[in-house]
Amino acid sequence: MSGADTADAAVPPAAPLPRNNLLHSGSPLGHAFVTPRTYLEQGRPTMPPRALTAADREQLDGLKTIRAFLKVRTSYDVLPLSFRLIIFDTALLVKKSLNILIQNGIVSAPLWDSKTSTFAGLLTTSDYINVIQYYWQNPEQLARIDQFRLSSLRDIERSLGVSPIETISVHPERPLYEACRKMLESRARRIPIVDIDDETRRTTVVSVITQYRLLKFIAVNVKETQMLRKPLKDLSVGTYKDLATAYMDTPVMDVIHMLVKKSISSVPILDKDGSGTVLNVFEAVDIITLIKGGIYDELNLSVGDALLKRSDDFPGIYTCSMQDQLSTIYDTIRRSRVHRFIVIDEHRKLQGVLTLSDILEYTLLEGEENE
Repeated sequence: MSGADTADAAVPPAAPLPRNNLLHSGSPLGHAFVTPRTYLEQGRPTMPPRALTAADREQLDGLKTIRAFLKVRTSYDVLPLSFRLIIFDTALLVKKSLNILIQNGIVSAPLWDSKTSTFAGLLTTSDYINVIQYYWQNPEQLARIDQFRLSSLRDIERSLGVSPIETISVHPERPLYEACRKMLESRARRIPIVDIDDETRRTTVVSVITQYRLLKFIAVNVKETQMLRKPLKDLSVGTYKDLATAYMDTPVMDVIHMLVKKSISSVPILDKDGSGTVLNVFEAVDIITLIKGGIYDELNLSVGDALLKRSDDFPGIYTCSMQDQLSTIYDTIRRSRVHRFIVIDEHRKLQGVLTLSDILEYTLLEGEENE
């Protein structure tokens, strides 16, 4: 979320799980690849035309239970017992906002307009990418970047013709299911919880819910995630065609253009030998590190050099295979801070990308029309 969580919400203990087989293989940059445990099934299950198998029914029952859980829980319920929230005034310099994000280990923050005392949307890495795109197209403006304030982001959006800052929000007492649907409809990866002060009747930003925290809340509290036993190869979830990829020597600016063009948050980095082997992943949040302090010269680096600037506590690249089930995916989310899974085969060759948005969309929408 927009602050560093210091404790997770109290939840009932999870049922004992089988031992997790983790694959650790060092990447060229020293980061570990982590894969959820895989239950390999003998042969491909046969499905009669227009008929549901027992696995299909179990899968749909598990999804139905998760959705029912989300409809009786509120946004307040998903918040940890202790957390901090950092809010940026729109009058703050972009340069200072970058430093604050890095110092606090966060990648987004709610915006507040002190002139009108109103919630002004959510600042994300996409907004910083917009700033980069703007100055790349208008290099003569680069000298003024130190004076650029968050309130001017709207002007940048209009100049580039891109989507405006995310302004969706949810009331803390509304069902968590509503927050999930709003995130899907807006394609947002996080949603602020906004309340109304009883005395002043002004809006108050309570916190921010991320997709990761939503999915972890499900994984910790809904044991029926273990019913999601169908492998990814039998599901319509994730992206497996027209994937954006790059190499270690690809310029960072080229990757930024890919992120913008495809509206994605990461690009797999492949071995240049043509094997399709995944070496690493360049993420939108990596850009924050490169432009900290308002220095944009680092954008001229290659991807390989840029990834070397990651902090030592980088969690690694999480992978899975087409044989993995959503139950094992949820197990991994419950145990680790995950933002996406790179789908690979036994030779670590790229097959696809499974994002938290994909998982949330499948969980909310698959089979919903039959309920």
